Amino acid sequence: MPNTSAAPSTADTGLAPASYEAALQELEQLVSRLESGQLPLDQLLTAYQRGAQLLAFCRDKLSAVEHQIKVLEAGELKPWVQG
Repeated sequence: MPNTSAAPSTADTGLAPASYEAALQELEQLVSRLESGQLPLDQLLTAYQRGAQLLAFCRDKLSAVEHQIKVLEAGELKPWVQG
């Protein structure tokens, strides 16, 4: 039987993550919980909605960084070469 008495997480509160890394970590945990098949139906929907929020947050952050790189590179996105 799954433990449903855990303290509320950011998934329950709907708070924005502190950082891209925090959002990615929470998203990975949510995916694991969803894939486990152990969540009740009402929690599945809540977890899916939170996952969609986190995914949008991560995409927005990545897009903002890409835009900043384009500005720094004078509008030309240059390929990254690992040294």
